[in-house]
Amino acid sequence: MNVLVVVLAAVAAFLVMEPVTALTHRVVFHGFGHFLHRSHHRPGSTGWEANDFFPVIFAGSTIAIMAIGALQPQLSILIAIGAGITAYGMSYLVIHDFYIHRRLSVLPERVAFLEPLREAHRIHHLYNAAPYGMLAPVIPAALRERAASTTRDPIRVAAAAQTEIAQTAAAQTAS
Repeated sequence: MNVLVVVLAAVAAFLVMEPVTALTHRVVFHGFGHFLHRSHHRPGSTGWEANDFFPVIFAGSTIAIMAIGALQPQLSILIAIGAGITAYGMSYLVIHDFYIHRRLSVLPERVAFLEPLREAHRIHHLYNAAPYGMLAPVIPAALRERAASTTRDPIRVAAAAQTEIAQTAAAQTAS
């Protein structure tokens, strides 16, 4: 297969994932799958959350797509599509879990070009509403204005609660 076609398919899959993610977040996470997703909106959870089943399900689906592409030569483009989806998933993981929610503190506390994404996610957590996207979130003007009038940050509150819980557990284990 032509290398250019493979690269374009991977890039297209990456780009398409943002609207797919926003729609999935709105319809599934805040719809019929909210019983899993609500764990993500509660402060103080540590370790695995019920919400973590979503990326496991999505990764399994992507692996299946890539396996079909590997096993069926006429569908080999699915490998490139799966690679683009995987690249999006890794970007989401790094920005959402490592940077915004600090679930693994491997990135600096502040990265200027990522701060608009953190602010968009703060707005999402404030109102449990839009924006639903992650890498190119669309914030309704009314929510942006409403959020500008408050300094409340449910993400920081959750991170502080997680740190306190972890420190208490470590102190109890040590004694």
